[in-house]
Amino acid sequence: MSGSPLQTDVCIYGAGLGGIAAALVLLEQGKNVVLVEPTAWIGGQMTSQGVSALDEHQYIEHHPGTAKYGELRRLIRQTSARMHGITGVDRGAWNPGNGWVSRLCFEPRHALRVLEDWFAPWITAGTCTIYRSTHLIAAQRNQSVLHSLTFVHADGTQFCCRAAFFVDASELGDVLASAGLTDVVGAEAHADTQEALAPMQACPAEVQGFTFSFAVSFEPGSHNVIAKPEGYNQLRDDQPFTLVLHDSNGQPRPFRVFAQGKTGLPPFWTYRRIWDGSNAVPADADIAIINWNSNDYHRQSLIGATLQERATIIDEAKRLSLAFLYYLQTEVPRDDGSGFGYPELRLLPEVMGTYDGLSMAPYVRESRRTHGFVRITADDILVSANPAARARAWPDSIGIGWYPMDLHPAVGNDMSLYEPTRPFQIPLGALIPPDCDNLICANKNIATTHLSNGAYRLHPVEWSIGTGAGMAVAVALTRAMTLHALWSTPSTLAEVQLRLVQNGVALCWAIDVLSTDDIFAATQWMVLHDVIAPDKHRSQSLMVFPDQTLTSTEYNRLCHALAVIPCPAGAHISYPLTWKEACVALAATGILTC
Repeated sequence: MSGSPLQTDVCIYGAGLGGIAAALVLLEQGKNVVLVEPTAWIGGQMTSQGVSALDEHQYIEHHPGTAKYGELRRLIRQTSARMHGITGVDRGAWNPGNGWVSRLCFEPRHALRVLEDWFAPWITAGTCTIYRSTHLIAAQRNQSVLHSLTFVHADGTQFCCRAAFFVDASELGDVLASAGLTDVVGAEAHADTQEALAPMQACPAEVQGFTFSFAVSFEPGSHNVIAKPEGYNQLRDDQPFTLVLHDSNGQPRPFRVFAQGKTGLPPFWTYRRIWDGSNAVPADADIAIINWNSNDYHRQSLIGATLQERATIIDEAKRLSLAFLYYLQTEVPRDDGSGFGYPELRLLPEVMGTYDGLSMAPYVRESRRTHGFVRITADDILVSANPAARARAWPDSIGIGWYPMDLHPAVGNDMSLYEPTRPFQIPLGALIPPDCDNLICANKNIATTHLSNGAYRLHPVEWSIGTGAGMAVAVALTRAMTLHALWSTPSTLAEVQLRLVQNGVALCWAIDVLSTDDIFAATQWMVLHDVIAPDKHRSQSLMVFPDQTLTSTEYNRLCHALAVIPCPAGAHISYPLTWKEACVALAATGILTC
């Protein structure tokens, strides 16, 4: 082991979106951070995992969840335009790839550029150190206190990092495992979660598949067929390779490669297209990311695999993706019926920053999960279980998200699941392992279930999880508290929430009040404190209608919230008044200051 142990305020393992968001919050709050990432690129899903067609919700342009995530999206657009020499476009809503799966599809390196620029000042100032291509190999814990993590660099040298707090932002919950903390893997039993869609028996091996994405361009007149991957025929037939998907009723949805399908389905090619060549003058080649059911690997899970087993799994998963490319180049029916295969498709290693052209790391959908002090189940978010506009309300919310409960085939279960959800919250209690005082989770390792994880694993949700985790640790450091004490103490929980709101973080859904509006903080406080009556019109909408008068029930609920929370100014808010007027009066009480 090289040198003396590093000492820092916070050590974060995993520089995916959750880890990065946590690090940025901590740095902005004046803390010192060591950030350790197993790959050569920071950015996780957006960069090293090649999922740069963002999985987001319909309100994302104006309600990104956090102001920082909104700024990230803006700068990615700006960087993409600059890197391609594009001027004169409306970058406020510009989609560089015009892919139909997302409002923002771009090249991974453009997000990488933005993130590296963000960290540069902190690195120069000496408050942040980032280690890349570095893996966790051990954790040192005494009862409920995690003391240090030990890492190994790519060259084999090792180092130890001691910290007051640790953040597990890894893709597989590696800190939980290394520290010997209790975790959950795979699908829980119905008797455990009471979820209607859960299996009768727990299935620990049932972990969603992961994917090695790759980027290709289409270059007419060229011939770019790769060498036939080892085991191609079996990989093709077992998966199987196809452009036909099936809806929730089992009806086929046949896609064509470049043409619109007969049933009006858009082309496969534009699904995750990250660069639309028609943006350039003169036009150049399109670039598309291939992340499709056919290259989802769900034969074995990486969780708990030995180093030798992991190498075998990774090799097969990579061959699966390359085999699907070979299928597209040689066997997929051509749209015009003239034959099979598109040899004009060219693999683009430079887009992924790798020699083999595959993503630097697999896109992981499911991790080990902490038990947490609260657990998010499918019924907390599903439309079928939540008749109002919003999902279950969590009083300890530290962020919001929204995405269908989207589960891909898993080990031992080839079925997909795609169920509608209500816009939901992220409870802080789900981020805190009950058996460790100074560790917080900031990725897919929070206390969801196998099912609800399918809605919490997406880009903006992971960013919001990391943002909340970072702020909780920052306050815990300042107050010299354990994370459990912070979460269970109303005053410090409120401090975390208010600091988040003051930094443009939404804790509740209110789509007609932006983070830049004067009444944003008060609106968040009112929704968080259950002012909206469950049987009134505001409960049936994601809007709060600022200019409309509070109902008498809502006024009474507001008074109750003020009565049970200490109010320095001894507030008295008279009725009748509009939501906006209530917000102004609420702000005058001083409750909205830390």
